[in-house]
Amino acid sequence: MKREDVLMEALPYIQQFHGSTMVIKLGGHAMVDQAILEDAIRDVVLLQLVGIKTLLVHGGGPEITAKMKAFGKEPKFVSGLRVTDTDTLEVALMVLVGKISTSIVSLIAKCGARGVGLSGNDGSLILARRMDPKRIMVGDVVHEVDLGHVGEIEAVDPSVLTTLLERGYIPVISPIAIDRGGKSLNINADTAAGEIAIALGAQKLISMTDVDGVMDAQRTKVYRRLTLPEADAMMAAGVISEGMIPKVTSITDAVRRGVESGHIINGNEGHNLLLELFTDEGVGTMVVQA
Repeated sequence: MKREDVLMEALPYIQQFHGSTMVIKLGGHAMVDQAILEDAIRDVVLLQLVGIKTLLVHGGGPEITAKMKAFGKEPKFVSGLRVTDTDTLEVALMVLVGKISTSIVSLIAKCGARGVGLSGNDGSLILARRMDPKRIMVGDVVHEVDLGHVGEIEAVDPSVLTTLLERGYIPVISPIAIDRGGKSLNINADTAAGEIAIALGAQKLISMTDVDGVMDAQRTKVYRRLTLPEADAMMAAGVISEGMIPKVTSITDAVRRGVESGHIINGNEGHNLLLELFTDEGVGTMVVQA
């Protein structure tokens, strides 16, 4: 396809999405590979420049793990959630807020736009409560494991985000929340992105990860479009499993609660964000009501 044809294919989508709000969750190798992250940020800035209000939520699990090991502390996980004692929470704050968020905001500035780094604590953006202990089976015995400073989101107040978006800023949100006692809690970034998209009434929630989208059981086919019943059936059947569960769950929940569509794309491939949004075929999986 000629370059001018690509641009003309994008035109109706740019017109359709102008003035809309999109929440983009950055994860996977983009969090540890500077070149991949820079490509993603360029795409995000382009979206903002064509009139789409963009907001980023980032993960950082691999960097937290690496920093903990550097400090001689072995990470622990239960049901896919990081056990977060006081020392681990301090490391998470250092990596998520102090390093990754700052780096993303700097890249946004490098690309000619204005970013603002926030955590869920800022403006009481994300209110959470400490998660109940998890029950796990060890042999034939059920044990309760306290996850520590891990939060379950209770409410999102998007007022600070609305103000920033209206004034042309790109908010960059670290997955840290605050509880009613003013203490910080570590929260799942996919869940945070979904709840923020719902609170903002976003048109799209996009998860940039390390896979091409939702695949069949044989991992040979990427589904370009899934309805909520289809996605639910695939999770019930175990076709969607492991690390894809929180991503798909956050997207299906968001679509059920008013977000027009959710997308899962491979963020390791250059400009996949633009190709997913501005081409007829797309490159990932889009989840819609029906």
